[in-house]
Amino acid sequence: MRFPVLALLLPLFLAACGAQPAPHMFGAEKTRVSRGGRDYVVFQKGNAVEVIRLGFAAPGEHQAIRATMIALIPEVTGCRLRETALQGDSGEMRGLVTCPRAA
Repeated sequence: MRFPVLALLLPLFLAACGAQPAPHMFGAEKTRVSRGGRDYVVFQKGNAVEVIRLGFAAPGEHQAIRATMIALIPEVTGCRLRETALQGDSGEMRGLVTCPRAA
């Protein structure tokens, strides 16, 4: 009877790990943001950016979530999103940004 208990606990342990970036984003700057009752994590490493939505999204909510994720990128990074380089969906998006040069 151990297996059913372990099978039930495993998702809880995995959920506790939180959002993890793609391997090429390891070491990126991480920013947690809440918008519209949802939580997101934005990772930035150089000109690469990744946004991950945390939690469940019901059918019909994905278009608005995607728009929020796109809006978070320049807000959090201070950089302009290169929209032609954006990939992903309402769960996870990756793209490139162009940042102003430091004086």
